[in-house]
Amino acid sequence: MQPSNNLIFYDTETTGLIKDFAQILQCGSIQANRNLEIQDEQNLGCAPLPWAIPHPMAMVTNKKTHLFNSNVSHYEMMRDLNRQWRQWTIDEPGVFITFNGMAYDEELVRRQFYWNLFESYLTNTNGNSRLDLLLMMNNVAAFSPDLLNIPLYDGGPAISLKQADLAEANGIEIGDAHDAIADCKLMIALLEIINKKKPELLDFFLAISSKAGVQEAVQKTGFLGLGEVFRREVFRYPVVPCGSKAPNDLMFFDLSFDPQEIFDLDTQEIYSMVQKPGKSGPFKKYGINKTIPICPSSMIDDKNAFDMDFAELEDRAQQIRENIDFQSLVSQAMADKINNWNNEYDHIEQMIYAGGFPSNEDKDLMADFHRIDSAEERIKISRNITDERHRLFAERLICQFYPQAAPEDMMSRYQSLITQRLNEEGPWGSMSKVMTELDKLLDQDNSSETQVILEETKEFLTQRSISID
Repeated sequence: MQPSNNLIFYDTETTGLIKDFAQILQCGSIQANRNLEIQDEQNLGCAPLPWAIPHPMAMVTNKKTHLFNSNVSHYEMMRDLNRQWRQWTIDEPGVFITFNGMAYDEELVRRQFYWNLFESYLTNTNGNSRLDLLLMMNNVAAFSPDLLNIPLYDGGPAISLKQADLAEANGIEIGDAHDAIADCKLMIALLEIINKKKPELLDFFLAISSKAGVQEAVQKTGFLGLGEVFRREVFRYPVVPCGSKAPNDLMFFDLSFDPQEIFDLDTQEIYSMVQKPGKSGPFKKYGINKTIPICPSSMIDDKNAFDMDFAELEDRAQQIRENIDFQSLVSQAMADKINNWNNEYDHIEQMIYAGGFPSNEDKDLMADFHRIDSAEERIKISRNITDERHRLFAERLICQFYPQAAPEDMMSRYQSLITQRLNEEGPWGSMSKVMTELDKLLDQDNSSETQVILEETKEFLTQRSISID
């Protein structure tokens, strides 16, 4: 598969770590080509939402307290981000690249497009795909450690894959740490080192950023090297695909186990292993729609990477690939696993994956909502949205932008939301606990910069509390 020539690096700075409720304050994006030459960039910031509670340690880390006074709303920032990303991907689909984005940044962006009535899945629809550089670094640390200086943690043997530590170990000037644009440039700099020494590895990772790319890669003969870093320790697994579950689950078999011994187990034993895969067992499950830290065995230079020679591993891989009955059994075990996913939520922010996709009619109404800047028309549109989640998000936007024109019932729900979030403890956190932590942090021996950030955060939160009394 031909690697993309349209790479979009992005990073976020936020009010906290609770994915369903933390708000993006800054999003930096850089568009580059396959040669990692920068083509364009966008740097956006916004004020906290009226009900947001910025966590003091998040603010100490990102240093974005100046955004407390921003005139740019969260909606405007997400609108401009949506426009730019769509513009960058008109002519050619893009690979959206993050560092730990699968676990954090990607989830935040999805949610905040959702809050603002935009399509949540922009980064992996219409040919676009996603690559998590942190997971790529897992594979590099496992099988290509000579490509980068992998820093040790506290003198080793544990390693660190933190961006700042990787930058320092590889002589990369990081500039303003924990700034979204600076972190994008750091990602590019890391890939430049890899690309100079082993461009075929970068091409492979870009290729498997999509479902189609993963499917093509795992169907090839031979085995794959799966690299994981767990609790700062590197793990190396020789694997081959052995089953799947639509739409996204893929199961690998660890070839350090003898396939014949697993084939001889009874059905229930195999079922149990498949449904409870662990680090010590023969099965490892990954999402085909997420970055999988694999590489072809042909790209593993160290032929002593595993406890057996490659010829034996190739033979075991062939046994798995030829045993169609075993693959069917594994796939069936994956399909039969009891789904304990709880779709009962109290707050619409938590329902991005629980309520299904919006209808075509609602999609049209939300498009009209963005197109028409009129309180009267937007109120009419919101009343006609059938999905309660999106209708309530529309109401929040109307109340923010048109407080004088908003109907009484909308304003009542809006004011109740703000009062609840700022006065009550919930899954979003607790104002009282944050203020207590702030006071403790202020009493510590801080640097002058940290002290200023904490004082500015306290002043902001204090004023926010006063405003609803």
